[in-house]
Amino acid sequence: LSSSSAASDVYKRQVYNLPATTSALPEGAGRADGTSLPAGAVQGPTDFGPPGFGGACPPAGDQPHRYRFTVHALKIEKLDLPPEATPAMVGFMVHFNELGKATLEAKYGR
Repeated sequence: LSSSSAASDVYKRQVYNLPATTSALPEGAGRADGTSLPAGAVQGPTDFGPPGFGGACPPAGDQPHRYRFTVHALKIEKLDLPPEATPAMVGFMVHFNELGKATLEAKYGR
C-alpha cells in the first residue's frame, strides 16, 4: 500500500508485507508506531522521513492536488527488506514482484 502525490510522486506513506487476507485497515492504522496494522505488516519511512501518514496538505489557495492510493498484489509472500527501507527501494522490490495493482485517485485542496 502506498499513497503519493500524483504531481510529484512524494511518498506520504508506505506499508508493505500486509497479509494477503487483509481487506481493510482499522482507524488509526496510519499512526507512526504501526500498532494498528495487521501482524507482520511494516510501515516504512516516507519521503518526509519518519513512518506514518504524511497527510494531504497542498498550499492554501493552490489548485487541488491529486493523491494516489495503490495496493499491489505480489508473487511473493513478503518483501525481505529492513524496516528503514526507503520508498525507492520498496517501490523497486514491489514492481519487480508485482502481479497486479489497483489505484484510487483523490483530489484535495484547501
